[in-house]
Amino acid sequence: MHAYRTHHCGELRQANVGDTVKLSGWINRKRDHGGVLFIDLRDTYGVTQCVVDEGSPLLSTVEAWRNESVITIVGQVRERPGETANDKLPTGAIEVYIDEATLQSAADVIPFQVAEDDGTGEDLRLRYRYLDLRREQMQKKIRLRNNVTSSLRRRMIEQNFQEFQTPILTASSPEGARDYLVPSRLHPGKFYALPQAPQQFKQLLMMSGFDRYFQIAPCFRDEDGRADRLAEFYQLDVEMSFVTQEEVFETMEPVIKGMFEEFSDFTGTKRDIQWMPHIRYEDAMMKYGSDKPDLRNPLEIVDVSDVFARDDVEFKAFKGVLANGGVVRAIRAPQVADQPRSFFDKLNSWAQSQGAPGLGYIAFADGEGKGPIAKFVPEAAQAQLKEIAGLEDSDAIFFICDQKAKAEKMAGAARDAICDALPEDHTYAREKNVYKFCWIIDFPMYEADEATGKVDFSHNPFSMPQGGMDDLENKDPLDIYAYQYDCVCNGFELCSGAIRNHSPEIMAKAFSLAGYGQETLEKEFGGMLNAMRYGAPPHGGCAFGLDRMVMLLADEPNLREVYAFVMNGQYEDQLMSAPSDITPEQLKDLHIKLNLPKEIKTEAA
Repeated sequence: MHAYRTHHCGELRQANVGDTVKLSGWINRKRDHGGVLFIDLRDTYGVTQCVVDEGSPLLSTVEAWRNESVITIVGQVRERPGETANDKLPTGAIEVYIDEATLQSAADVIPFQVAEDDGTGEDLRLRYRYLDLRREQMQKKIRLRNNVTSSLRRRMIEQNFQEFQTPILTASSPEGARDYLVPSRLHPGKFYALPQAPQQFKQLLMMSGFDRYFQIAPCFRDEDGRADRLAEFYQLDVEMSFVTQEEVFETMEPVIKGMFEEFSDFTGTKRDIQWMPHIRYEDAMMKYGSDKPDLRNPLEIVDVSDVFARDDVEFKAFKGVLANGGVVRAIRAPQVADQPRSFFDKLNSWAQSQGAPGLGYIAFADGEGKGPIAKFVPEAAQAQLKEIAGLEDSDAIFFICDQKAKAEKMAGAARDAICDALPEDHTYAREKNVYKFCWIIDFPMYEADEATGKVDFSHNPFSMPQGGMDDLENKDPLDIYAYQYDCVCNGFELCSGAIRNHSPEIMAKAFSLAGYGQETLEKEFGGMLNAMRYGAPPHGGCAFGLDRMVMLLADEPNLREVYAFVMNGQYEDQLMSAPSDITPEQLKDLHIKLNLPKEIKTEAA
């Protein structure tokens, strides 16, 4: 017989009745029923009920073992009496009567319950992550992550992609976020950077003649933490040669759709997968107030600036903003005019919590517009509102007025808040049990800084402008579009990508419009620029966030719930006590002296 087990704890069935077996695992629960001790023995495969019978010499010994101790038992499989069988447990038809029991590792008193969710806070869970990971739901999510990764890898290889590993220690480059820097001992005063993405390396692989690349790539960005963003994350990184934008979409959609179909019932409810038509960036910002719209929400935003610019409309609060170049956005909320006043008051309070003065509205009932703004909007203007927004009797319309960028952002948030405020059975409530994907396309190549007016890249600096050199030389930079695209699903950006710039002349011109001279370009991107000069194929690709896809499949709002080991929201690893102080000797080896704020003191300082 094996030293530790003949079966795992989720394996035994009625066919095993009468067998002598050996099991090893953790004590999940103990129950004393009048001198008969029941132990739920757990491993990663499941749970088996084990019994120390009345009068057994093992009773007092086993009774003293704490939950989460690791034990090995030998015993006989018996059928549970009919009334005690548990049809919710795969092993629920049997139990094992213990003849021998060995304590492999005794557990101290545990800081929180493992067998059930006792509401323990995140900090404690992360400090004792190895205990948290023993929980059934956590194990399911970590296995899901493994299975998703395997599925993606298999699907990419089936499409003739080759898997590569690119460097972790590399050069710092301006890619939109702060780099994590690593000092070099052998080159005093110089630093490596951890890659924000394998962007340059995957393009260099295309220039090296490889046609289809992928990698489950680790990426590092020194950004502030939030629920859907971590300092260290993984992405399905992809690049292809001699492809158009549409061919990238046609290649990746079956991979992502197939993977989501494979795991869409993870939470117990099968969810539909729908791939919606492409949406231009400008249309997404207009209709949804976001470049990552949740298309399960059927509400749309319209521009009603012309209505409030009319001479017969006397709403001064909006007039003043319009006179300064602002806009008025509106959201139709169908069939809510009969909602109680509290429905509208709660939305008004929500808007105030976002820093807005409120959320003005007009509700239409019995052919008449009512609400705090209605008296300022005469009948002819209300008729124009109805035409623009498609309003019907019993509908309401909510308004946001501000400068364009701020109005778009607030209208997007309001669109979701209004949808969330609708009753669950409302015709226009957010759809359930569906993943709605789409590609956002035609991103502007450049954007202007609101404060300084300086032109810079809006998305990926290595993208090809849609009009090539002709656009760069003859158009206002803010009117240039790039072959850039995002894939979004249910309000999350899952992927960014682009058709790349493969011409050194176009690259130089594109960077010069953003204020990067040739000297800077050669210094920061000399390796890739030189490679282009020796023949670069047209190429493009994208990167899908592995963590966000697992988060969606697991129906979890927080990325930290789908990682085995992870930092908290302040980027502290409470299990390993990182970041930590280093010794003066280590600093000396690296030729570094600390210059810390006065209130921060470390051992090394």
